[in-house]
Amino acid sequence: MAEIQLGAIEARFADLIWEREPVTSSELVKLAAEAFTWKRTTTHTVLKRLCEKGLFENNKGVVTSVISRSRFYSMQSRKFVEETFDGSLPAFFAAFTQNNRLTEEEAEEIMEMIDRAKEG
Repeated sequence: MAEIQLGAIEARFADLIWEREPVTSSELVKLAAEAFTWKRTTTHTVLKRLCEKGLFENNKGVVTSVISRSRFYSMQSRKFVEETFDGSLPAFFAAFTQNNRLTEEEAEEIMEMIDRAKEG
């Protein structure tokens, strides 16, 4: 899958869509006016850009995701680990926990994730 990069405002707008999808483009105009003080043309321009990037589709005025929020952020996280830690999840985890202690609940949740990942 091609890499999708979003600027900060595009990411906020994408989150707005994911929270409400399916959503009409006219409703998005209202929401973006409230959230970002955008005009209709700005909303349509940013929406078109996100559709061209393959994140959403606008079918007869109804906007839905092509890539879910969880899938998108999973892809971004993987990219970050690849670029910053040479793809090493243990190196990322070591850096993440270097100055932060895990709660018992967090440790248990991580262990469950590891077990599920090992099972495939």
